[in-house]
Amino acid sequence: MKDKTNFEEGKLSQQKEMNRRTFLQKTSMVVGAAVGATLVNSLTGLPVSAVSSSSIMNSTGSKPDLVFPVISDVHIKASNNQTLNKFVTTLEQLSQTTPNQDAFVVVGDLTDNGYTEEYDKFFTAYNAKRQTQSVSMFAIGNHDYWNGLSVANAQQRFLEKTGMESIYYHRVIKGYHFIILGTEDGLTEGTFSEQQIGWLAEKLKEAAADDLHKPIFVFHHQPIKGTIYGSEWGFSKNRDLFYDTLKAYPQVISFSGHTHYPLDDPRIIHQKDFTSIGTSTGAYLWLETGRIQGEVPEGADILNQALIVEVHHNKVLIKRRDIHNNDWTGEPFEIKYPAKQNKFTYTEDRDKKAPYFTGDAMISIVHDGAAAAGLTVMLTQAKDDLHVHDYKLKAKNVETGKVEKEILAFSEFYKDPIPNPLTLPINGLKSNTLYEIEVYALDAFANQSHNSLKVLGKTSQGPAITLSKTELIGVGDKLDVIVENVRVPNGDWVGLYEVNENPGNVGSIWWMYTKVTDGTCSFTYDPKTNTYPARYKEGATYKLIYFYGSGYDAVAEATFTVK
Repeated sequence: MKDKTNFEEGKLSQQKEMNRRTFLQKTSMVVGAAVGATLVNSLTGLPVSAVSSSSIMNSTGSKPDLVFPVISDVHIKASNNQTLNKFVTTLEQLSQTTPNQDAFVVVGDLTDNGYTEEYDKFFTAYNAKRQTQSVSMFAIGNHDYWNGLSVANAQQRFLEKTGMESIYYHRVIKGYHFIILGTEDGLTEGTFSEQQIGWLAEKLKEAAADDLHKPIFVFHHQPIKGTIYGSEWGFSKNRDLFYDTLKAYPQVISFSGHTHYPLDDPRIIHQKDFTSIGTSTGAYLWLETGRIQGEVPEGADILNQALIVEVHHNKVLIKRRDIHNNDWTGEPFEIKYPAKQNKFTYTEDRDKKAPYFTGDAMISIVHDGAAAAGLTVMLTQAKDDLHVHDYKLKAKNVETGKVEKEILAFSEFYKDPIPNPLTLPINGLKSNTLYEIEVYALDAFANQSHNSLKVLGKTSQGPAITLSKTELIGVGDKLDVIVENVRVPNGDWVGLYEVNENPGNVGSIWWMYTKVTDGTCSFTYDPKTNTYPARYKEGATYKLIYFYGSGYDAVAEATFTVK
């Protein structure tokens, strides 16, 4: 490991909306006339404004029989008040949008560790802001166990602090049945025992006998694998028994938390034998793997979302609220009753339409994004009937005709506003090489656009390290260093190792982040600042290595000897 503190600190950057002139100023015809084809059709009509959230009326025209918010994964911390402040905002905003709540449900992870101080913070805020006529219901999540207590004692603390009679329980509110389940230990994926699932079966039977045509609301922290967006984070033990218990009741709506996956993706709701829906988070965003932005992308802690459920005599409306944006996201989900499986709307195969790039879409190379081992493209976002989720980018070496790099990137649909144009880096290319970059759009259901955007771009000359001398006199001698053809800093750094050491297996003797001016990083190496001075000695040869990013992607090195 490198010996660095807060390696990722300071790397956050905010994608901003751009006008047509800014787009042109930020891009460059890197390879002369050949790149004249980078613009698709013309620049006229570039859609520059970001996609905005849908504006949804608070009233559907008829007064609901029942209304309640659902939130999850609040993660109140003892160490700071960041999530607490977001929770207060959530409570205030939900009271404004939903002034006559019949119930309020939190689907687990009220706290980050289950500490007494965290529960106290949660309930001080909640009791000050809650609507007194509303029935409060809380489910226990895996984080609520992470306090060092035994399972039994962690559960007892949860019950004492929340006032719930058990970790799983049943309520009837205005004739509608609420079944709250509880994960039975602190395992991340969750545990629901056969005993609890048997109890669930009894309560479902009871609810159906009460009124076969009414919805039954079921709440559990971890999702059922193979259902909603993010359900790969669900539970495996007794999964089929759990699912099959619900399967007999198409009127069930199952709410789960845990994943932190955003409500903006249409797969957040799933219908097959019954309805499942995710509840997002009030803490921070999480996403699936395999995209260049990562599972926890930059700005992830901004996310704060909630559901508002309205029950009418023949339907349930589930509204998605961006608390962080004080607006709605997407249209409400509508579930009609009596529920019939062959009439379900939100099925896995509901979307067959591919996304597409409009005729005036455009793509180009970002002028300050060309590096020895990468290019940065800026492109107009594609369109889709539901949701553009990803872009597939292919980098083809023009000389060899071989695709040398293929990556997936999020459309950054989770941002408000969604950036348009979108800027995406492609790293891991060869230096001083001409590439054709081709981009396809993919929607949430993996439908790929039939048309694509293409652009030509040339990577720059590779970085080179020049030393003022290659022999140092004693361990106190200094050395002037110039690193040329350096890209704009992106967590890049220079480290010192003994010549036979393998970076990554041993810490760097000395290191620094690159500071770049006009493509050059200049500095003086002073052995007095070594992290490991005992490894720096006379009679040994050392190497200075320039690395890309936060890993050990070495792109240039130079050696010197200490006499």
